Amino acid sequence: MGSFFFTMLLTMSVIFPLGDTIVGDPYIIVNKKTNQVAFIQQGRIEKVLPVATGKSNELTPEGTFTIVVKAVNPYYRKKNIAGGDKQNPLGTRWIGFDAEDTDGRIYGLHGTNKPSSIGKYVTAGCVRLHNEEIEKLFEEVPIGTKVLITTSPESFETLAIKVGALSKQKTEGAVLH
Repeated sequence: MGSFFFTMLLTMSVIFPLGDTIVGDPYIIVNKKTNQVAFIQQGRIEKVLPVATGKSNELTPEGTFTIVVKAVNPYYRKKNIAGGDKQNPLGTRWIGFDAEDTDGRIYGLHGTNKPSSIGKYVTAGCVRLHNEEIEKLFEEVPIGTKVLITTSPESFETLAIKVGALSKQKTEGAVLH
């Protein structure tokens, strides 16, 4: 009986991933192939937005990460630019995640002072959004939210089902911007 239970548990973990994600939890998926981000909440894709990612594929790290820091009008350390300054390339919000054993201050989703860059491969590794969109996302995303970054031909629905953020029954109704 014990080995049967273990085998069933192992089989179920392939179908329904075990871990921190439960359908209904907020979840972010960034697809570098399409330069889009999907925000999943309450078991459905709430919005799909255009983003800018790394100048080269390896600059924006791939994997599953956790949001560990959020900041309003973030300071840009690299060039000593104050938060809120029109020259600040981080825009109005910073949502930092723990990629490559960082503390959420190196890699993140953030705004921009160059809105024409959205949709392009231009960043040093971060995921860049329009300021209006990152401000809305900032309010909806709590610390601890998982972020999947991938380069995939699969749909956001398929990716979200794979990570356990979406059930097969709740794939309709995404808001596309």
